[in-house]
Amino acid sequence: MGLALAGVALRLTVFAPKPVEVRVVAVERGRVEATLTNSKAGTVRARLRSRLTAETGGRVVEIAHREGERVSAGEVLVRLNDTSLRAQNDLARRGVEVASSRLEEACLRRDRAGRELARIKKLAERNVASEDALDELQYASDAARVACLAAEAELASARAQVRAAEAELAKTAIVAPFEGVVAEVSTEVGEWVTPSPPLLKSPAVVDLIDPTTLYVSAPMDEVDSAQIRTGQAVKLTVDSRPGEVFDARVIRVAPYVVDIEAQNRTVEVEVELEDPKGASELLPGTSADIEVVTEVREGVLRIPTSALLAGDRVLVFDGDALEERPVDLGLRNWRYAELKEGLSEGETVVVSLDRVGLEDGRRAVLEAGDPGAGS
Repeated sequence: MGLALAGVALRLTVFAPKPVEVRVVAVERGRVEATLTNSKAGTVRARLRSRLTAETGGRVVEIAHREGERVSAGEVLVRLNDTSLRAQNDLARRGVEVASSRLEEACLRRDRAGRELARIKKLAERNVASEDALDELQYASDAARVACLAAEAELASARAQVRAAEAELAKTAIVAPFEGVVAEVSTEVGEWVTPSPPLLKSPAVVDLIDPTTLYVSAPMDEVDSAQIRTGQAVKLTVDSRPGEVFDARVIRVAPYVVDIEAQNRTVEVEVELEDPKGASELLPGTSADIEVVTEVREGVLRIPTSALLAGDRVLVFDGDALEERPVDLGLRNWRYAELKEGLSEGETVVVSLDRVGLEDGRRAVLEAGDPGAGS
């Protein structure tokens, strides 16, 4: 009997498993959100982004703004050689001067013919002038009037040619259609650029972006589409700013499902950041993830989602040993889960579930430096 008791004592002491080190978090009250996340990476985009090309072919003679420079609407970004077009414009303007002189001469002839006709009509009334002379002067007056009208049309045509020449001349300058930042210039002084042929798209000469119009487009799983509405709060993260969470809001939910990939149908959702300054610091093209907040509960008992075992169970640490316990949960997301039943405020649950040897009844100690409370 003594040997048996000694063996039991040895198993409980010398040969007993070493306590496993654990990290724990106390059950506390706080905010829990139900969220939906994008099924594939979203993308930061700009509503105002123009990849500007030339309207006419020509050799680049000036690049007024380089990458990173901010420009105002209407500023010239790139200028092409316009020597021949300026000559044509000057020629058209000279044509206007000639047409104007011809109009003035024609109208003077019309006025003189009118006065001569009026004088002869008075003589004819006194039977001093013949009917043939009157008819001849009537014809001359009408011809002079028509010539004046023709000269007016020629002047209008000459002015139209000036406008056409000016329009062609304007095509040699690539201007900013809106205020923004030059993202890329794909040409250099001396190079030749050409316009896009019909139905084809040529490479952009200048890429212009308005950084104040950034938004995120993200695909959401089709099964979640009924829960997403415009105006809902969003938590946004980007790979280029690890650890930062941006507040945003849903501004558009696509009215259709993208079914290009039959096994991965998605609904496109667009969100805008609440802080315009924060939005302007993001780079278009950056990958982004969103969490759409569909429901919020304040002041409820909660535990980190990382403390959950399969089947909604947790390991409770009582200061000496572990106890596996089922819990009843409410709202949850990747960070927190709402506790309805199974735990009381202040109890501690294990969050280091990757440790070997974690099981119901196992002795445990706190990991060095773990205060045993807080998140």
